[in-house]
Amino acid sequence: MTYLQGVVLGVIQGLTEFLPVSSSGHLILVPYVFGWPDQGLAFDAVVHLGTLAALVAYFRRELAALVTGELRRSLVALLVVATVPGAVAGVIFGKLIEAHLRWPVLIAASTAVWALVLWVADRRAVAAPPGPADPLERIGWGRGVLIGCAQAVALFPGTSRSGITITTGLLAGVDRATAARFSFLLGIPITAGAGGLKLLQLLKAGVPAADAGPLLAALAAAFLSGWFAVWFLVSYLKRRSLAPFVLYRLLLALVIVLVVLRG
Repeated sequence: MTYLQGVVLGVIQGLTEFLPVSSSGHLILVPYVFGWPDQGLAFDAVVHLGTLAALVAYFRRELAALVTGELRRSLVALLVVATVPGAVAGVIFGKLIEAHLRWPVLIAASTAVWALVLWVADRRAVAAPPGPADPLERIGWGRGVLIGCAQAVALFPGTSRSGITITTGLLAGVDRATAARFSFLLGIPITAGAGGLKLLQLLKAGVPAADAGPLLAALAAAFLSGWFAVWFLVSYLKRRSLAPFVLYRLLLALVIVLVVLRG
C-alpha cells in the first residue's frame, strides 16, 4: 500500500462509514477504478480504529453525560443490548457474507434498494420534540432494540450501517438528527468489537515494516474524515432531509453496474 492509497481509502472509509451511502460500494469501486489491490486485513483493522476514535471524540460529551448520570444511565444498557443482534449476526454470518456476497452487482442492487427504503422513511420523518431535554432520552427500549436489530441487516454489503439504522429510527418515529446520533452512539460498541477482532488477527499475522507509514496515514485520514462526516450529518439533519443521499446512492449503484459491465 502506498501513502496515496492509504490516505484516499482512509478518507473514503471515514466518510462512507458514517454517511448513509454504503462504504462497501465505495471500497469496491475505488480500487477497481484505479487498479489497486485489495486493501487487506491491516487496512481494515487500522480504519476501524480510526473511525472508532472519531466517534469517541465527537460524542465525548454524551459519553461523559452517560457516566455522570446527566443522561439516563439506562441508555448505556440499551446501547449494549441493542448491539447484541448485530454482533451475534456478525459472528454467525460474517465470514459467509464476506466470502459469497461481495459481488459488485449485488452490492449495486442493495445500494439502490435501500436508497428507496431510505427515501420512504425520510418522507415519514417527524420533527424534533420540543423542550430542553435531550431527545436521546425519548428513545425507549422498543425503538432502541429495533434500531439495534437493523445493524444485523447492515452485514449485507451495500446496505450501509448508518443508513439502515437511521432508516429504522425514522420509521419508528424518531426525528432525523436524533436517529443519526443514536445510530452513531450505537456504532461505538460494534465498531470497537469489530476493530478489536481485526486487530488481534493483525497482531497474529504481523505488519510489514514497509506498510507502517501508509497505514498510519490511513488511520489519520479515517479519523479526520470520520469526525467530519459525523459532525456534518448530525448538523445537516437538524434542518434538512436525506433526499440528496438517496439520489447519490442511486447514482452510485448505476456507476458500479456500468464499471462492472465495461470491465
